[in-house]
Amino acid sequence: MLQKSLILLAIVAACGTVQAQSTPAKKELVGKILKLQQPGIEAMARGLTEEPAARMWSRAAQALPQRVAPEKQEAVALEIQEDIKKYVESTVPLVRDRAIRLAPTTVGALLEEKFTEDELKQVLAMLENPVYVKFQLHGGDMQKVLADKLVTDARPQVEPKVRALEETIARRLGVTASSGGAAPAAAPKASAKK
Repeated sequence: MLQKSLILLAIVAACGTVQAQSTPAKKELVGKILKLQQPGIEAMARGLTEEPAARMWSRAAQALPQRVAPEKQEAVALEIQEDIKKYVESTVPLVRDRAIRLAPTTVGALLEEKFTEDELKQVLAMLENPVYVKFQLHGGDMQKVLADKLVTDARPQVEPKVRALEETIARRLGVTASSGGAAPAAAPKASAKK
């Protein structure tokens, strides 16, 4: 009988269906990890909320010249931007709070299932490590310095391609340089996101 139980356990383990058992200690470790990850959860919620607004603004900006008289375009654009700002300001807190509330039952449950107590301790130690915290704090700076250098370095190769693409699109739209249709090539800009 004992041998059958061991074989059954071995089969279940081999199939990957054995789940790590949840304990109060694991729940506490997961809670600490989620607290440390809260800024990332909040950023994800903000991104999910802002993405449709950015798409709407892009479509509106494209439609503006065709749908709104030239003398009213700037005012309408400002109104749309204000509408989008109001949407973001009212929706981000809602989505952020929901994400924080759902994290324990989603991410937390996954952490409890997939990690042992010892592994959770190691993850927590890494996240609390002062050197890792410092590294994370400077992530935006590292990204910015790379982006700035990349823009400077790639500009000579990219600008002619951007101009060529603009000219091709203008030709396809029947816009000539003399009719003022094609805008001058814009230089790529470094992202200042942190």
